[in-house]
Amino acid sequence: MTRAKLLVPVLLAYLVALTPPADAEDYSVAEDDEQVSIATAQLEAAVRKRGYVSGVARQSFLDKKTGFRDPGFGLDISDWIMEPGSDEAYRDQLDPELVYPFGNLYHGNLPKRSIEGPQICTRAKEMSPEIIRGKDFVAVKLQFRYRTAAPGKKTGSLWTQVMVFPVGKRYFVSMDRIDAVNSSDAMFLRIDMPGHVKHSRGDRFSEIYLSYHGKIPASEFLEDFPPDGKFNYRRDRDPVPERFIRAVHLRDPETGKDGPWLGGMTLDPAVVSEAWCHQRGYVCMIEEFGGRPIKAGESFSGAFIVGYFDSLDEMNRVYDAHKGHTGLEASPDGWKLTR
Repeated sequence: MTRAKLLVPVLLAYLVALTPPADAEDYSVAEDDEQVSIATAQLEAAVRKRGYVSGVARQSFLDKKTGFRDPGFGLDISDWIMEPGSDEAYRDQLDPELVYPFGNLYHGNLPKRSIEGPQICTRAKEMSPEIIRGKDFVAVKLQFRYRTAAPGKKTGSLWTQVMVFPVGKRYFVSMDRIDAVNSSDAMFLRIDMPGHVKHSRGDRFSEIYLSYHGKIPASEFLEDFPPDGKFNYRRDRDPVPERFIRAVHLRDPETGKDGPWLGGMTLDPAVVSEAWCHQRGYVCMIEEFGGRPIKAGESFSGAFIVGYFDSLDEMNRVYDAHKGHTGLEASPDGWKLTR
C-alpha cells in the first residue's frame, strides 16, 4: 500500500474530530458577558450570567411555532435551602435576606425558615455556565455554593442546575440538585416551576392547569390571596398525584386569542413537598421539593420538563414517557434522565 493510501484514513479521522457536534441548522449557541443564547428550529432561550440568574431568563423563551414567549420572571428559577419551622427565636442574628416572615399574603401561615442562602436568583449575581454541545442537543450547567447560613448551620452546600435543550422539541429538560453540608429533618429547595405569570387582570392567560386540582379560570386570579388560601398542594396532607404538572394557557393580550400551554412537569411527583399557585400582584407558582430527612454529605434532586404544548393530552404523553426520574446527566456523548 502506498504512503498516500495510508494517510487517507488518518486524514479522515482528523477531519471527523474537527467536525462540530451539530450542524448550524440543528442549533446555535452564542455567548457574551451577559448571557448564553440558544436557538433551535423550535425554540429560543437565554441563560443569564449576570444579574437575575438561574434557569431560563425572563421573556427569552420563544416558541417559534406560535410566536409566544414566557410571561413571567423566568423558568426554573432557584431560591434558598429551607426547612419547616420558625426563625422567630433568632431573627436578630440572621442576615436580613434570610429572614422568613409568615402569616401574610406573600408566604401564608405555615412556618418555614432558611437554612442557607442567599436567594440564588436575586443575590448570587454572577454565574459561569458550562456549555455542553452534543450531536442533537445543547446543555447548560450552572453551579453555586451558598454563602450565608442560619445560626448553627454551615455555609457551602452546592446547588447544581443542568438544562438540556433537545433538537426537535418545544421544551427543555432540567434538574436542580443540592449537595448538602448540613443535616435536616426535612430539607427542601424552593424553585419557580414552571415560572410566575405577569398579567393585568388575566390578559395574558385564560386558565391554569394543576394536575392535582384541575383547570382554573383566569378570573380566580384578579385579587391577591395567600399561598395556602386556595390551590395549594401539600404532600403531608394531600394524595400524591399520578402526574405533577403545572401549566398556564397563554393568551395574546392584544387579540385575546389563546396560544399554547406553557407547562412545567416534575417527573417524580413524590419529590414535591409543597406547591403554591396564588395571586400576589402576579400568579406565583412556587414549588418546594425534597422535604425529607437528609444528612450532611448527602444530596437530593428533582428533574423537570418545561416547555410549550398544544394540549393537555400532549403534556400527559410527554410526562408518561419520562415519569419517575429525579436526576439528569449530560456530556458531549449524550444526555439521560436518571433515578
